[in-house]
Amino acid sequence: MKHGKKYTDSKKLIDSAKLYDPAEAVDLVKQTAKAKFDETIELSIRLGVDPRHADQQVRGTVVLPHGTGKKVRVLVFAKGDKAKEAEAAGADFVGDADLVAKIQSENWFGFDVCVATPDMMGTIGRIARLLGPKGLMPNPKSGTVTMDVTKAVQEIKAGKVEYRIDKTAIAHCPIGKTSFDNEKLVENMQVLMDAINKAKPATAKGTYIKSLYMSSTMGPSIKVNSLKF
Repeated sequence: MKHGKKYTDSKKLIDSAKLYDPAEAVDLVKQTAKAKFDETIELSIRLGVDPRHADQQVRGTVVLPHGTGKKVRVLVFAKGDKAKEAEAAGADFVGDADLVAKIQSENWFGFDVCVATPDMMGTIGRIARLLGPKGLMPNPKSGTVTMDVTKAVQEIKAGKVEYRIDKTAIAHCPIGKTSFDNEKLVENMQVLMDAINKAKPATAKGTYIKSLYMSSTMGPSIKVNSLKF
């Protein structure tokens, strides 16, 4: 794969044989982020679990203390008082069958996260095939199917992120933007890693965190010392 000059120059700043401490990695990832926009900084965490086994799934949510730096558009499927509650909490879009119809007929996806009250799940089921592949289907495990829509919307707006392993047992999760102070990025990283450590399945054997990499949107990856968490 061919890379551009900026990427190649950034790669030269990284010692591929070194395990960087979290603070060092944050400092270096900001140096290697050379795009003209405010790049997202992401962690890629490879875990010592087998995703084929239901009892070794690692999935959860955590509210980063300093948020992600991204403005998240929240859609809430709710009726009556719960719809009013969602609007008061700051949801960007609130509705029920009308929003389902809009998504069906217009293929509209002008939102980032879906929240729903349990009574709406039957209605939303009509568009599950549209929401599911985009990772937008409300799910109790991620806290997006709930009667407490105020808490759900406020947490998402405050910087709630979901971590979930893929088929290769790797979880990818943002921890902020390159414009963030170093200390805030380190704190976000610590909170995320604490949550992932607590989510370790009882059946997982051997080394739990096998490798940990940090990268910006357009920059090269940096290997982080996972023993620091």
